[in-house]
This record gives sequence, C-alpha cells and structure tokens, in this order.
Amino acid sequence: MKIVILLFMLKIYNTLSKKKEKFKAICNGNINLYVCGSTVYDLCHVGHARTFVFFDIMVRYLRFIGYNVKYVRNITDIDNKILNKAKENEESVFSLTNRMILEMSYDFCNLNILSPDLEPRVTDNIKCIIDLIIILLKKKYAYLAKNGDVLFSIDSYSRYGYLSGQNLKLLKNRIRYNYSKNNFSDFVLWKRVDYGECIWNSPWGFGRPGWHIECSAISQKYLGVHYDIHGGGSDLIFPHHENEIAQSICAYNNGYVNYWMHTGLVIFDKKKISKSNGNFFNLKYILSKYSVDCLRYFLISSHYRNILYYNDDNIYNAKNSLKKIYNALYGTNYLVSTFSEDDFKIRFCQAMNDDFNIPKVISILFELVDEINIFKKKNNFLIANKLSSRLIELFSILGIRFLKLNKKINFKNNDKKYNLIKKLILKRDNARRSCNWSIADKIRNKLYSLGVVVEDSLHRSIWKIK
Repeated sequence: MKIVILLFMLKIYNTLSKKKEKFKAICNGNINLYVCGSTVYDLCHVGHARTFVFFDIMVRYLRFIGYNVKYVRNITDIDNKILNKAKENEESVFSLTNRMILEMSYDFCNLNILSPDLEPRVTDNIKCIIDLIIILLKKKYAYLAKNGDVLFSIDSYSRYGYLSGQNLKLLKNRIRYNYSKNNFSDFVLWKRVDYGECIWNSPWGFGRPGWHIECSAISQKYLGVHYDIHGGGSDLIFPHHENEIAQSICAYNNGYVNYWMHTGLVIFDKKKISKSNGNFFNLKYILSKYSVDCLRYFLISSHYRNILYYNDDNIYNAKNSLKKIYNALYGTNYLVSTFSEDDFKIRFCQAMNDDFNIPKVISILFELVDEINIFKKKNNFLIANKLSSRLIELFSILGIRFLKLNKKINFKNNDKKYNLIKKLILKRDNARRSCNWSIADKIRNKLYSLGVVVEDSLHRSIWKIK
C-alpha cells in the first residue's frame, strides 16, 4: 500500500458546509491545525478529554499517513470565570492558572494525549490581540462603545450566522438590550477595566481582551491568516467560532479556515457534562477508577460527531472489549516484525479516511482479534505473532497502549520471578498430561498468589497478569 495514495482519499465533515468534503491541504503534504484549548479555572473533565483525545488521534493518524502537521492548542488563562474562581479561592489569578495548567498537563500525560507543537497562553499574546483589534477599528468593523469597551459590529458582516445557522432576528427576542451596543449581538473585543488584577494598557485604556478575539489573533500569529483546520467541541460553534469567523474574515479578507471540525457533547443524566452544570467528572477522579486504556476506548466508542453517553454500562462495555483484546494478545510475541502490508491496515486507513470513522476502525480491529484467536487455536504462532504486532501498531494510532501487557514484560525483566513462573507452568502442564489434577490445581493457586492467571488450552497453558 502506498501512503502517498492515501493522501488523496481523506474526507472530512466540514461544519461550515454541513457535508463531508475531500480534504485538500493549502500546502501539499502539510497541515496547519488549531484547536481551542481549555479555560484553566478548574480541573479538566471528561468532556474536555473527549475533544482532546479525538484531535490527538487525528494528529497521530495524519502523521502516520505522511502529513507534516503543525498543531496549535491555546490556553485561555484570563477570563471572568478565572477571576471569579481566584477570588473565591482567595488566591492570585497567576497562582490559580499555573496550578490548573500543571494539573491539566499531568492529566493529559496520564491519558496519553500528545503535547501540541505549540500551546500559547492568552496572557503571553496580548500584543497580537491588540493589533488585530486596531485593524478591525480602522476598517470600521469595530467601534468604541460609550462604556469604553471595543465591540465588533455584527451588521458589518453580512454572512454572520453561516457556520451555526443562527438567525439574528430570532436571537434578538432572547437577548436583553444593552444601550452601550449599536446592535444587541455585537460582542466584546476589548473590555474596559480601570483597576484590578490582570489588566493591560491599550489605545482605548486599561482592560482585558474578550474571549473570541484571542483565538483569531493567536491562530493568525502561529499559523497565518489562512490555514487548514480549526477544531473544538460542538458547544463552541456558537457564539465562539461564529464570532471568530466574522472578525477574522473582516480583518484579513480571506477564507480564514478551510475545514471546521467539532466533537459531540458528552452527556450524563440527560445533561451536557460541564462545570456550569455541576455534573462534571474530573479526569483525576475517573483515572483513579478506570485504566487509561479503558477511558480512551470509551471516549472513541462513538463517532466523534455524535453524542457520547457517560454511564456505567458504557464504561463496562469498554472494559469488556479491552479484555477480549488482551486475551487474544496473551501468549503471542507481539514484538516481532509484522507483515509489510495487509488487508487490515488498508481497511483501517480506509475507515479513518472516511471522516475518522473510529467505531468502524474498531470493528475491523476486532476482526483482527478473531484472526489471532483462530491461529492461536491452530498453534500457528508464526502468523498469530505477526497479526498481534499489527494489532498493537494500529491501536497505537488510537493512543491505546495495552499497559497490562507491559506488566508481563516487567515480569520478564525480573529473571528470578519470571523463571519461577515458567518452571511452575511447565510443571503444571506435565501434571495435566498425567491427569494429576490435584497437583495442577495447587500449582494454579500458587501462580495466582504470584499475580498470574492461567488459561488452559488443549495443548498448553497461557499465563497472564491479573
């Protein structure tokens, strides 16, 4: 299979056009990707994890098929929620955000989310934000309000609402009128603040940037005024991404982003998981209950654009699926070199190229699991080992590492314990051949006390870590 051929087969669902589109990079072989990062006022929750795990997999796959990907994910470290939380905690904004960024990095590392190429903070990029606001003011797309705020004029951009499908006339009835605005939907680019923590000087006086302007300014600084893909959760489509498009196109007179991608919500008890709903489960808590592989598997069990339901049944299904994969891999030497190419790898790529259809990918990988089991039963470990190696390789693109298998490797590194286990397994196999079931059972119990579970087949026993 030629990796180059795959580059011309990738299709992505574009939220802007509401359909799957054949992907074409602005610069052949290179992709610039921007994903809206976290607002760091509290611990990350499972909703954040879903978005960042998906884009982590997307980046892994795009690099796997030969693209050079530049991945930027910002950090919002100044926001009203941050200010309120710092006040509630009686700590400085700097202390709160630094602490939450460290916690976020720790959680993402534990969840095997690769670091982006760049992770700029808003507070380190105030100058480029001010520069963008100056452009919008000069072009008459923004104005200075009576209260000192700088606002973007919705009426100046005729295609406002195209991404989200929002109708401004319908919105008008739901929004309280603000007499400092020319239009009820005009949004803040610069908030005038004369005193307090975290304020910066600007041509319009002291203040802080609005939420929407930060992503336009930061993405332009690091990726240019026109780039390939912008991603985030579907809850950001309106107003955040709608406002980004308006201010960016007006400032730079171009298409801004070619493909908009959004992950579906995570739902618990019929509500979106979020800090504002008070039903969020932070990653630290979840990872204390479930393994990293289990959580990642759960997060990719539904198509990335669909709603994902967080409940015990779905987590159990993820654990059960992983158990089947582990059982197939135990007893094989998955560290051998695999086939150069095979049907499973081709079909894996075809499913991923179809708007990253990971549920279909998983069904293909379970066909591979079945094949491994068939060859193990036939005692053909030459083929079973190569198939196991392929399974590990393809799951690694999904960020699943099968950490329990590494425990077995650690056993092997402990020569004394590993040799004892091998001797006991051999002794037990001899007892089974002699139909000495009492001795076989005693050895099984001894192995269990050493942290080893034995599974018997017709010709031999396979051991694995509890």
